[in-house]
Amino acid sequence: MFKKTIDRRSFLLGTTALAAAAPFGGLLGSTSAFAQDAANPFGLADGSTVDAVIFNGGYGIDYVEFAANLVQKNHPSVTVKVSPSTQIAQELQPRFLGGNPPDLIDNSGAQAIGFAAIIDQLEDMNSVLDAPSLEGTKIRDTLVGGVEKPGTFGDKFVALNYVMTVYGIWYSASLFEANGWTPPTTWAEAIELGKKAKEKGLYLFGWGKEAATYYRTTAVASAIKAGGDEVRLAVDNFTPGFWSHPAFQAVFTALHEIISGGMMKPGGAGTQFTAAQAQWSNDQQFLLYPSGSWIENEMKPATKADFKMTGMAELSIDANDKLPKTALHATAGEPFIIPAGALNLAGGKELLRTMLSKEAATNFAKTKLAPTIVKDTVPADGFGSTALVSQSKLLAEAGSDVFTWNSFDLYGTNQDELVVWNSFLDGKLDVAAFTAALEAITSAVYNDASVTKVEVK
Repeated sequence: MFKKTIDRRSFLLGTTALAAAAPFGGLLGSTSAFAQDAANPFGLADGSTVDAVIFNGGYGIDYVEFAANLVQKNHPSVTVKVSPSTQIAQELQPRFLGGNPPDLIDNSGAQAIGFAAIIDQLEDMNSVLDAPSLEGTKIRDTLVGGVEKPGTFGDKFVALNYVMTVYGIWYSASLFEANGWTPPTTWAEAIELGKKAKEKGLYLFGWGKEAATYYRTTAVASAIKAGGDEVRLAVDNFTPGFWSHPAFQAVFTALHEIISGGMMKPGGAGTQFTAAQAQWSNDQQFLLYPSGSWIENEMKPATKADFKMTGMAELSIDANDKLPKTALHATAGEPFIIPAGALNLAGGKELLRTMLSKEAATNFAKTKLAPTIVKDTVPADGFGSTALVSQSKLLAEAGSDVFTWNSFDLYGTNQDELVVWNSFLDGKLDVAAFTAALEAITSAVYNDASVTKVEVK
């Protein structure tokens, strides 16, 4: 049986593959007989209790508690219980088997429940999206586009991913302003910037050993921008030979020039990743760092005053790219599910409906410095966060040109690839050897009949 591994960021964002798990028993669902109207679209019963179990990871649980307080304000006789967990599958499997699962679950973290095991026991989320928001607008119309896709398995939409994660390359706007530098949009421009940085005793990029595959993320994004769906589908399906595609080779060649040209800060293979990130955010030893929108919160204790952390879209190759320079790697994460057999089905839906209100979503953005899937909840000043302002700008500029992929998390290749990426970034592999090493890892998965494949079309 193929065993999936989950990397550090997947843990924080709640990314889970379709992993096998023990089947759960039948559930005894209940529906409310109480009147349904715009203020109570699911018929939440007076005096009832709502039971929510929330993954206590990078975002904590206080944002759900905030929404719970709103539910109790709007329904004074209702009690909402919000419980933290870091072992979702272990703690909730007995409850599924016993016919008393929670009413709302944040199915995230390394111990999340494999969706393949419970998909038939989950409520379809379209009923939530079609309900009126607390502000009176259909919820579906208040959300960013495409939120259903990450939580749809087959033809069933069962998980609503709450947090928008923007991936890109991050820099200090204040450092760039002080030096008269313009953020690059292509790898060629990045190399020219790296030469200017060297003149000032600075590096262009740096990395830490546990996060070496952040450079995989930015390389894949660049290759998809260059080759479009042809590359995206090859990556998501681990089609043999995809690393040799001209788009990837162009990116690898650019990276190799940066490394061999002394523009990559050396020693990353022996440096813990947050220490390496502090070399960027606090010491400002290098200019650019590929990461996701969690980076601001993660490095808040080790960020130089007036750093003005800002994100930009991952680099393009040239004018022949299939996607525009503004195309963005972004996706929704933190999947919330509602068991169809929940004892208070209406309560689970009402709590999630409330989380999708402008008030609750704005609170999340303000306290977590990350956008939710609810539109127009981040003010122009980003609550004082330049990183958050830039995320909103990037999403707006990208429009419909937003993409992602799941194969590396799905098939658990991160740990094997870390070795290869660390060697490449350390200057120990040329492009040909690097490509061959990556191909050996992904092709082994593709050719392994024991690994269940999920075809992406």
